[in-house]
Amino acid sequence: MIRVVGVKGKVKSRDNFIRKVEEYSKSFNVAIQVVDADLVYGFNHLYSAAQHAIRAVRRGTNSMKSLAMEILLYAAGERQIKNAIEKIGVKDNSKGFVFVIVDDVVDIKDAKGKISDEEVDKMLEELHLFRDDSVLKGDKKVLERFGISKNELDTVGEGRYEKLVLEKVAMVDILK
Repeated sequence: MIRVVGVKGKVKSRDNFIRKVEEYSKSFNVAIQVVDADLVYGFNHLYSAAQHAIRAVRRGTNSMKSLAMEILLYAAGERQIKNAIEKIGVKDNSKGFVFVIVDDVVDIKDAKGKISDEEVDKMLEELHLFRDDSVLKGDKKVLERFGISKNELDTVGEGRYEKLVLEKVAMVDILK
């Protein structure tokens, strides 16, 4: 199952935050990736990234050892993990985040386990975050920060902006 959860809050220490998320991920044997909401253009952006990552792992075409890191590559539309982290990874000044949680996928070793909604809420509470899916709402500025050019934006109507992001996610398969 793929869950995309928008949250707000402040991170005091990025490294401690990431460590705690990894602890939850390991304790439940699920894949959890957290990204900076400022680079997210809607639910489908991250849902598609997770689907592509799962498919890559199943086909053996994944670049990363963990499903969570593979999701990050696709979410950023990048081939190199360093670029993906710089682009869409959690930053010290981030105030909005999106968790991508993948569980109950029996054929992927780091996503075989299960985590309930209650356990997700407990994790968010421990991290001093609160659910707010409004952070998933993208706009033109998100697309520009994501690396979509003004020319690309002018070529399509606003109703097709999401497709530009989904195209960048899908392009990671070609770039590999």
